[in-house]
Amino acid sequence: MDEVLLRSLTPSVLGILVRRGADFAAAEDAVQDALVEAVRVWPADPPRDPKGWLVTVAWRKFLDATRADAARRRREDLHEEQPPPGPAPAVDDTLQLYFLCAHPSLTPSSAVALTLRAVGGLTTRQIAQAYLVPEATMAQRISRAKRTVSTVRLDRPGDVATVLRVLYLVFNEGYSGDIDLAAEAIRLTRQLAAAIDHPEVAGLLALMLLHHARRPARTAPDGSLVPLAEQDRGRWDTAAIAEGIGILQAALARDRLGEFQAQAAIAALHADAPTAEETDWVQIVEWYDELARLTDSPVVRLNRAVAVGEADGPRAGLAALDALDASLPRRTAVAAYLHERDGDLATAARLYAEAAHKAPDLAERDHLTRQAARLNSRLRR
Repeated sequence: MDEVLLRSLTPSVLGILVRRGADFAAAEDAVQDALVEAVRVWPADPPRDPKGWLVTVAWRKFLDATRADAARRRREDLHEEQPPPGPAPAVDDTLQLYFLCAHPSLTPSSAVALTLRAVGGLTTRQIAQAYLVPEATMAQRISRAKRTVSTVRLDRPGDVATVLRVLYLVFNEGYSGDIDLAAEAIRLTRQLAAAIDHPEVAGLLALMLLHHARRPARTAPDGSLVPLAEQDRGRWDTAAIAEGIGILQAALARDRLGEFQAQAAIAALHADAPTAEETDWVQIVEWYDELARLTDSPVVRLNRAVAVGEADGPRAGLAALDALDASLPRRTAVAAYLHERDGDLATAARLYAEAAHKAPDLAERDHLTRQAARLNSRLRR
């Protein structure tokens, strides 16, 4: 059974049912039933037209469910007047599903879950495992999301920016269980890039590829975090880097700069440097200036402070940091790093320990604790 094929066909089959008049929740249930049937039947009797087979079976499942509901008799009659299912049309409804799943009425977590289910073709159990929550909890989240979008009409252009934010949320979840969400986000973004010609879609795909290329070097064998400057660049995926830079260059050439293109440009400068010492920090600061102009994000300004500290010296970085809110996440860790580079090891050690208490996850907390211990050991000599 080709699971990748089934998952790639899921959004277009679902889109066809929705376009024929099925509400989203009922259509999604019917498609899931058809996928279960495919897993049972296809190994012994593979269809010549897999998409057409899924459309036919899903439509029949939908009609069966509709007939079973007496309160929906009028709706059943409406659907019976539709042309009988035949070969699957060539129209790709995937793009509409992206916009539907990223509807502004949904919370970010619900939008991500629904995108993984409807567009990604993942099961509720797989999504629950990836998010480390009980399957029943994820089922409720997806069910509420489906009810919310069932009344949404797909007759207006969707918000590409919202779709991209949802996909980036998926990517940043990383991976756990048997589903690699970072790889899944790249697959979905490739799918979106094939369906819509938009420089920011290309920018997001480039950004994901460039970040993902560094993944093998981000952790040590014991699971501890390895900072970018200390990573073994020989373990980076050069093919992914080359592809990401090529996609980015084509997007930038269109002269419609957006935040994901700017982020990808920063990632490309890191990826293109043979060593950490050869990183073009001056140009990175310039890109952070562009990104700050586009987003006015405190997190962007925090990262810019690091870049300024590398380009113009740690005291310049600390001066840039002083303008930021003291409660900003990871600000204390950045201050610790810049103070260490400035030679103030006592202050740096204290700030590393303080940052460790504020760390959002165990891996980061462990890394910051190690940094504090390293400096305290040096101070005791």
